[in-house]
Amino acid sequence: MLLIKGGSVFGMPNMASGVGRDVLIEDGVIIEISEGIFQTDSMDVIDARGMIVAPGLVDMHVHFRDPGFEYKEDILTGAAAAAAGGVTTCVCMSNTAPVADCGDVIEYIVRKAKNAPISVLPCCAVTIGQKGVELSDFAKLKAAGAVALSDDGMPVQNAALLRRAMQLAREVGLVIISHCEDEGMAQNYAVNEGAISRRLGIPGRPAIAEEIMVARDVMLAAETGARLHIAHVSTAGSVRIIRQAKEAGVAVTAETAPQYFTLTEDEILRQGSLARVNPPLRTTADVEAIIEGLADGTIDAIATDHAPHSSDEKALPIQDAPSGMVGLETSLALALTFLYHTGRLGLDEILAKMSKNPSRILGIDAGRVTVGAAADLAIIDPDMKWEVKAADFKSKSRNTPYNGIALRGKVMYTIARGEIVMVSGSS
Repeated sequence: MLLIKGGSVFGMPNMASGVGRDVLIEDGVIIEISEGIFQTDSMDVIDARGMIVAPGLVDMHVHFRDPGFEYKEDILTGAAAAAAGGVTTCVCMSNTAPVADCGDVIEYIVRKAKNAPISVLPCCAVTIGQKGVELSDFAKLKAAGAVALSDDGMPVQNAALLRRAMQLAREVGLVIISHCEDEGMAQNYAVNEGAISRRLGIPGRPAIAEEIMVARDVMLAAETGARLHIAHVSTAGSVRIIRQAKEAGVAVTAETAPQYFTLTEDEILRQGSLARVNPPLRTTADVEAIIEGLADGTIDAIATDHAPHSSDEKALPIQDAPSGMVGLETSLALALTFLYHTGRLGLDEILAKMSKNPSRILGIDAGRVTVGAAADLAIIDPDMKWEVKAADFKSKSRNTPYNGIALRGKVMYTIARGEIVMVSGSS
């Protein structure tokens, strides 16, 4: 048995958050939440006084590169990185090799994930090979264990095909996670189209490349009645379109990633390829719009888009380097530092966007602290100051633009299925 003493508990249905309580865990399940639970010698005890006991975080958008690119990351190292950041459930995108478009690959991920310290769930491709030509067998993939559909970095360009995909997704009860960029405008350009692209003398990815696809996908969702989730929202225009769609009753949800509320395109000048990501970092006005969208509920979730790459790959010139950055080990701390400690979002709002809301969108049983629920928890010191040291990451990759930054708020313990899988400062 594991007893967590005196923490401020968040994420309890129909109960006030932030109240000091004890949490008792047995056989991987929360069996009691109350004040002053009697402690026995047979219990393992965590003194959580002065700390937050929160639902384990649910990151609905990660890339674990397994199968096919294990030199960047694999399911087990990705899961260790997740645990280091308080994440107890991850959803892996489909751009593996082979692509997660068939039962064999989904079953491989499910099987390997059984050895991971946290829950790792697969997302399957909308189209075979992510080629945007022929739809995958959604029902078969769901039966194999897939919890969502996405072609992610290779978004479906054919509107008729995506319309059919939405119709089928509605029938089988899966959400479509859409990476919204028009291929013709975005191409493989490395940075946002604007002041920085002009300064560097290179073409950029314009904001409209994202926004036009958000508008298209929202219209298709309205017409088909499908559940649509917009991935990594990065522009003010996208926030506006999603807000209007929600007001009109469209079944659309959205996520953003920490880089889109903490960094601007100027970071490219300081860090080059380490700041290259798709969609690209945008302007100060876009960052402000993202924060407003988080605050007013337009953006439902915060996910990392954790995208590991080798140091050799990221050392290439910016136009040749792959896009993406790792994020699992810094995501909560960035949200606390830039949103909570600045007064832009409340602690309960941040935790909901990183646990309860993603669980609701995916239709999985996670993101809650209640008797009878799985004991997936993050114990957090919201005020601890620390410095990001990429060399200490559990991920195989170190491609973060946050190395050396001072943050405020740190995960001290991660508990998954009732087991302590991470203690801050331990090897």
